Amino acid sequence: MGLSIVIPVYNEEATIETLVERVLAAPIELDKELIVVDDGSTDGTPDRLERFDRENCIRVVRHARNRGKGAALRSGFRLAQQHLIIVQDADLEYDPRDYRQLLQPLLDGKAEVVFGSRFTGGVARRALYFWSATTNRFLTRLSNLLTGLDLTDVETGYKVLKRDVIRRIRIEEDGFGVDPELTAKIARLPGVRIVEVGVSYAPRTYEDGKKIGWRDGLHAIWCILKYNLRRPDR
Repeated sequence: MGLSIVIPVYNEEATIETLVERVLAAPIELDKELIVVDDGSTDGTPDRLERFDRENCIRVVRHARNRGKGAALRSGFRLAQQHLIIVQDADLEYDPRDYRQLLQPLLDGKAEVVFGSRFTGGVARRALYFWSATTNRFLTRLSNLLTGLDLTDVETGYKVLKRDVIRRIRIEEDGFGVDPELTAKIARLPGVRIVEVGVSYAPRTYEDGKKIGWRDGLHAIWCILKYNLRRPDR
């Protein structure tokens, strides 16, 4: 059994090398396959990634233009070969040292999907901005109301899935709406158990390059309604 780590990247020249090194050093015993999807970066990210092109366990895929997180995940999931898949953001907000606790419910046969929650589990995390935290709580409660789940962090960047689960889902969203879309579609799959695990979190500021904004919050509301209320045809 191995782990495919899908890393969507857009203009992360300041962090991508450190992130890949941390992922490679993550304390897990599974074989690791890294799939880095450069989503049309216009800064020095492609140059930073060149040093990893020759690594046997790292595959770098490049989009000719920026298409969004959902599009990058589609490309990465399509190439994943290992039994388990984890989504890893490239901005150092999430720590690969948490892989062990994220993977354990899957390895123990207690889950098919694990979400890493920034709001549970008693782990250390840097304080979120008030409006960011408030928006996240609202989106999570709205999603829970419609999915019937009891999650604490629907917008988490850490999701671990069995490969056969993600292959039962057709991802439609190109941007950040992919997170509520995945939650809605996973919740409808029969026989899929979802577990939340607390993870550490170090949010960066907009000055540091944080990309998600209030428009993404509005679109997330639309995605929660769209993918939960329409007829489940996929």
